[in-house]
Amino acid sequence: MKVYSWGRLSGEQHAVSMLASTRSLPPLAEGQRALPHGMGRSYGDSCLNPQGALWKTTALDHYVSFDPDTGLLVCEAGILLRDIQRTFIPRGWILPVTPGTQLVTVGGAIANDVHGKNHHVHGSFGDHVRQLRLLRTDGSVIECGPAQNADWFAATVGGLGLTGVITQACLQLRPVAGPWMETETCPYHSLDDFFELADASEAQWEHTVSWIDCMSGSHSRGIFMRGNPASADNSQPEPAAKALTVPLVPPVSLINPLSLRPFNAAYFHAQARKSGRRIQHYASYFYPLDNLLEWNRIYGPRGFYQYQSVVPRHVGQDAVAAMLKEITRSGAGSFLAVLKTFGNRQAVGMMSFPQPGVTLALDFPNKGAPTLALFDRLDAIVREAGGRLYMAKDARMPRDLFEAGYPRLAEFLNYRDPGLSSALSRRLIGY
Repeated sequence: MKVYSWGRLSGEQHAVSMLASTRSLPPLAEGQRALPHGMGRSYGDSCLNPQGALWKTTALDHYVSFDPDTGLLVCEAGILLRDIQRTFIPRGWILPVTPGTQLVTVGGAIANDVHGKNHHVHGSFGDHVRQLRLLRTDGSVIECGPAQNADWFAATVGGLGLTGVITQACLQLRPVAGPWMETETCPYHSLDDFFELADASEAQWEHTVSWIDCMSGSHSRGIFMRGNPASADNSQPEPAAKALTVPLVPPVSLINPLSLRPFNAAYFHAQARKSGRRIQHYASYFYPLDNLLEWNRIYGPRGFYQYQSVVPRHVGQDAVAAMLKEITRSGAGSFLAVLKTFGNRQAVGMMSFPQPGVTLALDFPNKGAPTLALFDRLDAIVREAGGRLYMAKDARMPRDLFEAGYPRLAEFLNYRDPGLSSALSRRLIGY
């Protein structure tokens, strides 16, 4: 079956073929390149393919097998992380790692090697993939994993869908008592406070993350949130779904210099009043934005950029302080600003984003040249610190920063599928 969908990159139309078979790929016109496409939740152009084909994988949504004794799940790559959680948490198993939204496919989670709030304990998504099936555009099929064709596995985890179409995966789930989390909220008032909390939390808390007020100047206040799976099912009724939808796109961004400082201040004080421990459902702790649909509309008709970097820990505090200083000076600011640490472990994938250090993620309304000029200044700080940017959230990274941040690029190119391409790959790799 074929359907057509509209994409929005330079006003191009994209043909989207529904990929419903794990044995063959839809045909391509001569000279055309395709890209596997899941939910399209990446913020940049890694999931776009203007003037090419998108193979939509969400029809690959079946479970293949599950071992209730070991927690090994074999499933097709188009199934959503949300559906895995809803199916298996009541059975005592949970995905070890998920990103800030559960509305992504298994294939997308592997292709971006997504991370969560527990990198220091469980690494990234690829650490829990035991095997995957890769369908190449020449018709060949490659089975790979940490112990089988490990080079292909390392290229595909974090490989942005450019080594072939992931059609099936074997995932290791972990035991869980139920859907509840024991959480604690801690306000902080400086970067020193943040790093003290982060270091002190790693030994006893599985999940750690913070919101930071990037407009608070030298104070760098924020809200640190940490959590552990509850040791027993609390037998509380699950909260009713209360998803809201931003109904329309305002004529201008609602995130602007007039609104941002009072908005950030109000959020900080509201969350600070909730400081302390409580029992919380996993969905509200892990995926708060999933309850606000179409939230991107608040940024107005020009949309927004996300800028997420990671820098090594030994220079992390200075680099983060320098970035916050530039942001404050620019007056641009961000409401959705997340600061957290990564553990001291190397990623599975050649092109994976996580590395030991500190990661800062921020959303900025698209104001054209001033926004891009701010990013150039942030790039300089990341480059000097020896860091990298997250490709899943990038739409404008300069090639030199990309090449410096991903030193295994030349090795990765040996595994590229010549029939696959994306806007990001053409921008940063050339094809």
